[in-house]
Amino acid sequence: MSEIEAESYHSEQISWFRTTDADLVTALTITNIPEAIGIVRASRAAGLPVVISFTLETDGCLPTGQGLRQAVESVDNATDRTAAYFMINCAHPTHFDAALATSEPWIRRLRGVRANASELSHVELNETSDLDAGDPQELAAHYGQLLRRHPHINVLGGCCGTDHRHVGEIARVCKAMMTRDK
Repeated sequence: MSEIEAESYHSEQISWFRTTDADLVTALTITNIPEAIGIVRASRAAGLPVVISFTLETDGCLPTGQGLRQAVESVDNATDRTAAYFMINCAHPTHFDAALATSEPWIRRLRGVRANASELSHVELNETSDLDAGDPQELAAHYGQLLRRHPHINVLGGCCGTDHRHVGEIARVCKAMMTRDK
């Protein structure tokens, strides 16, 4: 889908949001840059702030092969930095840890993470008959490490395989970090 096709495709739904009490559009599991650009442009035209959440493969790149930095910078450059912020979802922290090993300015545009509980790839997850719930404590520990390096990330949650146990552990670890840092 091109940027223009994506903007056209998403415009109708986003314009409906404008007629409601919605105050933010959040696009989850975005796999390519042109669609992200189209969504941001459609949201801007509707007068609604937008968050773009990219899904990454086990190598820390979008399924199309572009890196997270390239995705964030490309969307920002094509839309005059219109997106409110960016997120990562539907990937385990071990899949994107190396992509976040930076202090370059673009990383501050990343404000949220909704990670998978499982370390399996998307292909492996699609082929399994049972959803891998991973280990809630281990996932929470990854979130703690992430927040130590990037305390500006403040939207946290879970994606595939997570449930109340994972979210509870993430909250426990993050709360302990915040209390300790005060």
